Amino acid sequence: MSQMPTVTLSHGSEMPRVGLGTSPLNDNDAERVVSTALELGYRLIDTAENYRNEVGVGRALKGAPREEVFVTSKFNKRWHSVDGPRQAFEASTEKLGVDYLDLLLIHWPNPAQDRYVEAWQGLIALREAGLVRAIGTSNFKPTHLQRLIDETGVAPEVNQVQLSPVWTKAAEREFHSLHGIVTEAWSPLGKGTDLLTHPTIQQIAKNHDRSPGQVVLRWETQQAIVPIPKSANPTRLAQNLAVFDFDLTSDELASLDALDGTAKAPADSDRAGH
Repeated sequence: MSQMPTVTLSHGSEMPRVGLGTSPLNDNDAERVVSTALELGYRLIDTAENYRNEVGVGRALKGAPREEVFVTSKFNKRWHSVDGPRQAFEASTEKLGVDYLDLLLIHWPNPAQDRYVEAWQGLIALREAGLVRAIGTSNFKPTHLQRLIDETGVAPEVNQVQLSPVWTKAAEREFHSLHGIVTEAWSPLGKGTDLLTHPTIQQIAKNHDRSPGQVVLRWETQQAIVPIPKSANPTRLAQNLAVFDFDLTSDELASLDALDGTAKAPADSDRAGH
């Protein structure tokens, strides 16, 4: 397999342009799926404290050279303080069996708690200490991101949001672009919607002799979005990685853009793990 394309983050790290999401896999399933993914050529693995599968992910990571895998985790609101991210980092790296993280994210802003700026200060300190290579956020809106920038002078390198052609997050992506933030997409295949069976997707897939999922992931990767689809099926895992050897036309991209808002978004209860 050819080397996975990467995007350069604002602080210099090279992040693979497609990754593997691991929610809601348990430890045993995570070990199996991540091991398979690494064998197929995945080099970006995304987990989180909240997924409760860091131990299983870590067992799978033992089968690959550490420097070849971009490992991401996220921490919960209990660690929203200046010192909290260091404790969260230590807990995650112990479970994962690694010495450093390539990317550590604040999982949610939890604005009612109103301590995410302190958490961000703690993350900046972790990066300065060399314990994490890159830092970012997850599920932050532009108002939250702007506050981080205003109060610390430091923008996240990545913001991970739920995104697909039926929920394009145009405002978030525009803000990210203006501030050098890479957009990472969880649930990039529109889980809980009819996206993959939509006639527009089906026709484009037929045009290119590709799966509907590959079409959606190509829509994302052609727009500098980093998708992290989750699958436990080896065939789909391989398909989700094979999206860089064809291009959608400008008309096809536009027709996918036009699907924004046409499918019901998953309920909050379905999104809680992310």
